[in-house]
Amino acid sequence: MDSKKLLLVLIAGFCLVSAIPQASSAQWSLGASYEIRNEAPKNGFGVRLERDILQKLPIVNLGLRAHFSYFNEDNNVTENGVSYSRDLTNYDYGLAAVGGVNVGLISPYIGLGLGSSTLDVNRSNLPSGSPLDDNANDSAIYWNGFVGAEVQLIPILHPFVEYRLENVADYKSELSNIDESDGRLMFGVSLSF
Repeated sequence: MDSKKLLLVLIAGFCLVSAIPQASSAQWSLGASYEIRNEAPKNGFGVRLERDILQKLPIVNLGLRAHFSYFNEDNNVTENGVSYSRDLTNYDYGLAAVGGVNVGLISPYIGLGLGSSTLDVNRSNLPSGSPLDDNANDSAIYWNGFVGAEVQLIPILHPFVEYRLENVADYKSELSNIDESDGRLMFGVSLSF
């Protein structure tokens, strides 16, 4: 076969392959999760928005994610013989790069990113002359890494489980009674569109 015929066959083959309809995949994902961690407050909720990039790769998924988590706990505390009400509120947000693979119905993924965490401690019903402050708050920058998996039973709705490891070690000494963040387990569902 001479070079002109070969070139003609290749061009015709390329045109034929490019004319075949291809399945489109979701580019955006919006998720909600229930989150559990060891430090107070222990339970919270999260929201995440993810955007796929480089969709032409066959098995590998690469993306960017923005996330927000909210934890709140109100309880009665006795500390150093002083009883009072304490309201802990912790929220964090961040950005991360995500990479994963499609393996049948399960899509495992990993990610790495940066974020900001804010902790507010509000104390009420303190007796006069108490050594404790009414309120304390602080913010810290943190890094996080996470690993998880999505189950793709329904094309648009994907349940997921994820473990995120964080390091928030920069809270002020007045908040030192709050444990450093070491990780959280998340259960949620993601809507792809």
